[in-house]
Amino acid sequence: MHFEVFAIGTAFVFGLMVRQIGLPPLVGFLAAGFFINFIGPGFGMPVETGPILDYVAELGVLLLLFTIGLKLKLRQITEPQVIGGALIHFAVSVALFTPIVWLLFTSGWLSAVLIGIALAFSSTVLSAKILEAKRELGTFHGRTAIGILIVQDIIALVVLAIFAGKLPGPWALLIFATPLLRPLLFRLLDLAGHDEVLLLTGMMLSLVVGGVGFELISLKGEIGALVMGLLLSGHPRAGELSNSLWALKEVFLIGFFLSIGMSGLPDWNALSFALALGLLLPLKGVLFFFILIAFKLRARTSFVTALSLMAYSEFGLIVAAGIPAAEEYLVPLAIAVSVSFLIAAPLNRFAHAIFERFETQLQRFELQARHPDEQPTDLGDADVMVFGMGRTGTAAYTALIDKGHRPVGLDADMYKVEGHAGAGRNVIFADAEDSNFWHGVDLKGISAAVLAMDDLEAKLIAARMLRASGFSGTIVSHALHADHVEQIAEAGADQTYLTMQEAGESLAAHAIEPAVVRET
Repeated sequence: MHFEVFAIGTAFVFGLMVRQIGLPPLVGFLAAGFFINFIGPGFGMPVETGPILDYVAELGVLLLLFTIGLKLKLRQITEPQVIGGALIHFAVSVALFTPIVWLLFTSGWLSAVLIGIALAFSSTVLSAKILEAKRELGTFHGRTAIGILIVQDIIALVVLAIFAGKLPGPWALLIFATPLLRPLLFRLLDLAGHDEVLLLTGMMLSLVVGGVGFELISLKGEIGALVMGLLLSGHPRAGELSNSLWALKEVFLIGFFLSIGMSGLPDWNALSFALALGLLLPLKGVLFFFILIAFKLRARTSFVTALSLMAYSEFGLIVAAGIPAAEEYLVPLAIAVSVSFLIAAPLNRFAHAIFERFETQLQRFELQARHPDEQPTDLGDADVMVFGMGRTGTAAYTALIDKGHRPVGLDADMYKVEGHAGAGRNVIFADAEDSNFWHGVDLKGISAAVLAMDDLEAKLIAARMLRASGFSGTIVSHALHADHVEQIAEAGADQTYLTMQEAGESLAAHAIEPAVVRET
């Protein structure tokens, strides 16, 4: 118990410290893991992570993959840039990393190949965590990144089967029967209600049915959790289920990042190995960028997707641990993964700003072709723009229609756009954080803009770009937190409303109206 208390306290201190300088807390958790490993033995703490922390870390990963599955669509995995991008990047990465590792760190070709394979994978946990924190899992580049990660995980399972002799048995074929479970899973979710039973339903499906169930048929529990989420992704309450698991998943993931940081203190050889791979890290991102460009994606999409996939993968550690020829490199690989997290997390925090800084140079590589992620320039006869067509944006859109306006909804989630279009709403695919959209869009006839996105950075960028484009109309935004109001106003918004406060005032007004009517 003393170790767990010490770990939680250290994670809190380091997470709070890095948050004050604008970095993701996970960077602090990684640093806390290193700190515990370095100083812990002097206070009687174990050198390695205990079974409790390891178990908590595993639960966090399973819950994360389950919630990712809830937000995915199966067809996105079959898109050319996803399958093609993942396979080509894997092949080229192994071809590049293997001779480098062989020349610098090992004399055995088999070990060099296995390390090259481990380095070819990208971190599912880090990428998903960053995309989720920035509310970008549903965007075109977010879905592309997650699709590539899923294909990489499948490749990793094949590698384990070949080199470790862990071929799945005939029971593994039951994975193809999982779609038959969908009606039952949908019924369970319907019966779960909205309270703690809903939370328990999510835990049972992700940890028990997905995690333990898939391991019983010789498949990874991580794949099982993801599959369970995918099967439920079409349910109307999938988003509610994901939200109910959010806090639990975040707490458990702290254990994961601590365990990565505590994977072992390096000797000089391991440290030089990790630092060399840290210097090679941009190579992964550059490869992804040019491969996605070759699939006709625009420079911005290719850049932010590549940046989110740049970190080395924790799955690579699983591959190394499961193959005897690579076991001696487990600690150096773990340090390299940690270093890549420390580099990639801050870069992803400022991904859009970095692209804007180098936009002119990066756009030179775009192919002169129709891009799958092309955005509109003509807004038709619309007079009001509504950015972010979630619940708040949809309510604003409906209210504008009722008042005789001609709104156009804009959202970066293509599947959400398709759903609104099917419901008869004038909603188009557009990303408010994409400078290309602002350079091309015609704002004539637009008198007002409503910023209904959840992400603060998206609202700030949209407000600034509207004003930079010469827009002189009214900009109205909602805010989730009081400390965001001033920032949004400084970015160019005329009015900013606290969503919960407005909801409370509206409820009070509705409560008073009947009494006033009765008195008159």
